[in-house]
Amino acid sequence: MTSTGPGSCFAVDTYSYTLQWTARQCLERLGRAGFREFELQMYPGHLWPAHIDKAARRELKDFRASEGLSVATLNMPNIDLNIAAATTEMRSMSLGVLSRVIELAGDLQIEAVVIGPGKANPLLPMPREKLMELFYRALDELVPLAESQGTSIIVENMPFAFLPRADELLAALDDYDSRGRIGVVYDVANGHFVKENVAQALRACAPRLRCIHLSDTDQTVYRHSRVGLGTVDFTRLPAVIEEIGFRRKPILEIIASEPDDAIQDSARRLIESGFHPATIQ
Repeated sequence: MTSTGPGSCFAVDTYSYTLQWTARQCLERLGRAGFREFELQMYPGHLWPAHIDKAARRELKDFRASEGLSVATLNMPNIDLNIAAATTEMRSMSLGVLSRVIELAGDLQIEAVVIGPGKANPLLPMPREKLMELFYRALDELVPLAESQGTSIIVENMPFAFLPRADELLAALDDYDSRGRIGVVYDVANGHFVKENVAQALRACAPRLRCIHLSDTDQTVYRHSRVGLGTVDFTRLPAVIEEIGFRRKPILEIIASEPDDAIQDSARRLIESGFHPATIQ
């Protein structure tokens, strides 16, 4: 028997719950709502490497297994981090935080950690080649660490990063990583906000595509709103996702003051737009 309920079609990112709920409380809450797959955000009080010891890590992993819940990725609000910063101190802090997130992913047996490529000063950016050098230097450190921990690195398209568009990000990764060790998470709202063709971007990302983030935004004010509050055309996406052979559940990364309702309503609207479990393996 197949189901068209939201949990059969989508995974959920816990961004909206970081200020009020622990990761476990969030998994329990969303699990009761029918969702089985998740992306956990790193945030103090929700889930933070320094605040969860080895015993608590085992407990969280065992709880997830006992409830039949899976966590594909660890992510974090990248506003606080910059692996391509001009200062050594900022880069060291950012890499230190990400390294501890990677170790947490290994302990929790989570397959990937999401990172951004770094940010440029919008008023007076460093030369692009220098930003790229720092990005690659960070990958030199993070990719081997991830492999040693049994996890991996995936890089997200972000409008505030120095590589905001999918074609720029893919070109940078192709120059660095011919073996395909580094994946990509394509964020639909991020792509729409920078006015790229989302369908073409998804096709281009296909060889490295590990996750898809879904939320809504317009092209004036950057948001991750519930579906229907922005100008993203979601009706075009199911056919493209099926065309490229992507068979994982897209992740709802909805940021809202009432996330339970926003997530359920977004899932309903997306199902009405053509998303269905038949495209998911």
